[in-house]
Amino acid sequence: MTIQTLSKQRLITELQSQGIRVLNPQTEHVSRKGGAGPSDHQAMIIEGSTVMVPVYSNSAQFSPFSVQHTSDGVARLMRDSIPLRDITFASKPRFYDLQTADGVPYSHIATLHSTDVLATTVLQTCIRYENRRKACKFCSIGQSLAAGRTVAHKTPQQLAEVAKAAVELDGVKHMVMTTGTPSGSDRGAKVLCESALAIKAAVDIPIQGQCEPPADPLWYQRMKDAGIDALGMHLEVVTESVREVIMPGKAQVSVEQYMTAFVEAVKVFGKGQVSTYILAGLGDTQQAILDICQRLVAIGVYPFVVPFVPIRGTPLEDHPAPDANFMEGILRPLAGMLRENTLRSTEIKAGCGRCGACSSLATYESE
Repeated sequence: MTIQTLSKQRLITELQSQGIRVLNPQTEHVSRKGGAGPSDHQAMIIEGSTVMVPVYSNSAQFSPFSVQHTSDGVARLMRDSIPLRDITFASKPRFYDLQTADGVPYSHIATLHSTDVLATTVLQTCIRYENRRKACKFCSIGQSLAAGRTVAHKTPQQLAEVAKAAVELDGVKHMVMTTGTPSGSDRGAKVLCESALAIKAAVDIPIQGQCEPPADPLWYQRMKDAGIDALGMHLEVVTESVREVIMPGKAQVSVEQYMTAFVEAVKVFGKGQVSTYILAGLGDTQQAILDICQRLVAIGVYPFVVPFVPIRGTPLEDHPAPDANFMEGILRPLAGMLRENTLRSTEIKAGCGRCGACSSLATYESE
């Protein structure tokens, strides 16, 4: 059943800004509560596109969008009780039913994002998270650890075992490895190298590593040599004064230091294989985001702009998400920049930009 009142592009943009109320969940779906990175989401397939939509955030509880499961098993998307489209949910992967020899569930080591992406936070701790004066106010990296849904340090052997199972049992196509920032000057690059070496020895899967810029640029080549195919170094917020408020510890690494790091990283990984995550709606203006994106695209970095989603239990849990008009005012011109500079999400070897499920950017790229 479909009532075409919104284009697919606009619908996804609105869903990711406002979230969805799931009225009567029928089965266990692929969802994310707490943890590192964007969270409180559920994976949904809308007209062939997999989309991560907020369902557990406070704001989602007041969304005009809802999903109603019918008696014949159909998931019906509605706005203000008016049916819009029939959608499907990403199913629980088979590797979630397994555990390591010492009894650790595979889902505590890595999780499924979207429908074909394996994601893990190698170190589920961060030098800034425990100090609320320095912690990023949007971050919930410690929540899943405190809830017993993950382990603090995933060993290379554990990651290799789970990655192999996810590829063989569930057809996973690529992998994202992020990490909380440790105290060393490598900023997590070392543990990513150790993990990638083990994974690539076990299974052939493209990997994106994510960390802060390491002090020594030699780490870029070390990460690539270890088997990391693409690199993410995430700005999150682009205006220095806003960074100081939202992420006081991380703001000590300036935007200009990131820009220098991006240039060095692109030399190693190549055009389009270095990306950065930008959270729209935290205080940056549209123009500020577009200005930094213009600079990033010019040096071959893919700016993956997503709407900020407030996560329960964080200092910003009641911060409003950006509306669809705000997002469209960024994503449409950004997509034009990407086309002009021949940067395409489909050509990224692995990672968030290639997956694209947390933003509607890819739908604007294809215009």
